[in-house]
Amino acid sequence: DEPTSALDPELVGEVLSVMRGLAGEGRTMLVVTHEMGFAREVANHVVFLHQGLIEEQGDPREVLARPRSARLQQFLAGGLK
Repeated sequence: DEPTSALDPELVGEVLSVMRGLAGEGRTMLVVTHEMGFAREVANHVVFLHQGLIEEQGDPREVLARPRSARLQQFLAGGLK
């Protein structure tokens, strides 16, 4: 599940900071998140799922900056943080 979904909002930044540190150490992580800014910054590959199917995937800077699918465009318009 999303690592920050059940947290007090004041703790989200701390958890994301720890995860940034782990990524900086070269640790492999599989993360489900709605924190798109975090995904863009830390991930080396993103997968956008819609109704259980892969809608788009690739380099986060490319996929999140220039989404091809209408569903990802809609999601980012309302959910980009």
